[in-house]
Amino acid sequence: MGRNGIALILAGGRGRRMDILCNLRPKPALPFAAGFRVIDFTSSNCVHSQIADIAVLVDYQRGQMAEYLRHWHSESGGTTSLRVLPPRFGSYAGTADAVYQNLDYLERQDNDSVLILAGDHVYKMDYRKMIDFHHMMKADVTVGVVRVPIEEAHRFGTITVDAENRATEFAEKSSRSRSNLASMGIYVFSKDLLTRRLNEDAREPSSPHDFGYAILPRMVKNDRVFAFEFNGYWRDIGTVEAYYEANMELLVRQPRFSLNSDWPILSGSNMLPICRANREGNIVNSMISPGCAIEGRVENSILSPGVDVAEQAVVRNSVVMANASIGYHSVVDRCILDEGVNIGRSCHIGFGASLLPRDLEITVVGKDVTVPDRTAIGCRCRIMPGLGLAAFSGRLVPPGTVLVHS
Repeated sequence: MGRNGIALILAGGRGRRMDILCNLRPKPALPFAAGFRVIDFTSSNCVHSQIADIAVLVDYQRGQMAEYLRHWHSESGGTTSLRVLPPRFGSYAGTADAVYQNLDYLERQDNDSVLILAGDHVYKMDYRKMIDFHHMMKADVTVGVVRVPIEEAHRFGTITVDAENRATEFAEKSSRSRSNLASMGIYVFSKDLLTRRLNEDAREPSSPHDFGYAILPRMVKNDRVFAFEFNGYWRDIGTVEAYYEANMELLVRQPRFSLNSDWPILSGSNMLPICRANREGNIVNSMISPGCAIEGRVENSILSPGVDVAEQAVVRNSVVMANASIGYHSVVDRCILDEGVNIGRSCHIGFGASLLPRDLEITVVGKDVTVPDRTAIGCRCRIMPGLGLAAFSGRLVPPGTVLVHS
């Protein structure tokens, strides 16, 4: 493919499992690691892999996604061609339908291979190695895979292979998966066969029109499908917990994934985060962006540009997005604060890791929410923008109510 390559990035998903973090934004536009958006990782991989033409298929909140992509293309130097492709007919019915609706775009391209990518994963990958493998094996489609613990395999599409890495079975999110090779949502297709299979799928009204549920299982039976194993760091941030953990993994002493390398992540922002281990004792093991004003204490946290931490306030084990503020003498512990959140004075948001089991630890405050003074809100809350209500253990609790863990 070389400099004549083409990549389609699927960036139209709503991110329903991301809860209120994606109520007002598409998941690929979600801020990550203070200075980036999630889609920056896939699009940067394309640039560094010398993919000449990138097309991003947008749907949910498509205007917001398109605006960011145009800004990203300008800030990243514009070395590749970038097109933004919304649905031609209403909305995309599934990942396969998204590509099907843009077959006219593919047909105008000279290349005989198509790289299809997900826009909501965090990783660094040179796609040229996978493309070379695809051609070497004379494959009709090659699926990028990573090994996961077998007890987690049900969360992914999994592929079973023979001794030559040719697929013998593909199962999407099966509770009885026999393989721990998880699909990364990365595919290299032979263009002509992809076009034929998508046209066949479009004629089936009962099809989910999805690569994992429809296209790949059928192709395993009829075509040459191979698995390409990726051994680097890869994260599907499809849940609030996975998103939080992926951010926190950047702060460990020897992270498996580094933002600093000869494979830089290109961003639509010109304000990238600065890591500071300690500054006069009030910033410890945290990633702090330019424009933050910190008079209190920040520990093991990630702060985006424009965050304000008032005097005697504490932010601990948290992800705080742009332009949020934490008031005097307030504590934010094991939380995700979305953009523009305003925490009042003497509040306690989240109760930390020591009081509840691991899967009940994270409190999320939605975009532009103001939390009144002297409010205490416990773990696993979801504070919705515009509603003024916090969901706690299935109950709706008005702001100002003190929730005590027993």
